Amino acid sequence: MHQQHETITCNTHGTGLYEITGAVSSFVSISGINDGLLTLLVQHTSASLTIQENADPDVRDDLIDALDRLAPQSRNLYRHTAEGLDDMPAHIKTALTDTSLSIPIMAGVMRLGTWQGIYLAEHRIHPHTRCIAAHIIGL
Repeated sequence: MHQQHETITCNTHGTGLYEITGAVSSFVSISGINDGLLTLLVQHTSASLTIQENADPDVRDDLIDALDRLAPQSRNLYRHTAEGLDDMPAHIKTALTDTSLSIPIMAGVMRLGTWQGIYLAEHRIHPHTRCIAAHIIGL
């Protein structure tokens, strides 16, 4: 059994879905692990990870819009407002989505579906540098 770990960074420019499939694929490739399990963990409480369609950009925009409807920015809805109107909605969106992903690795590649990509979901309106802990274990 072998393992490899790395921190993948993603610079965001505000709310949106940022595809990180290429960076994650590069990590898997250089790990030298043929068969195993990849774990990704976003190390923040106002951003999340998701696997989504990577063919039609409308899907990403619709997902962001849907999350905004579920957790809108409002001074009247939340007690926690010290870090801005977008902060508490960002925490709610993170709680509704995933902070970690597990992806099987077979023959040295991630076993994603044809139209699947890995995305960092930035839930804050201002730019951030987000860190994703990546760990792969296998043979």
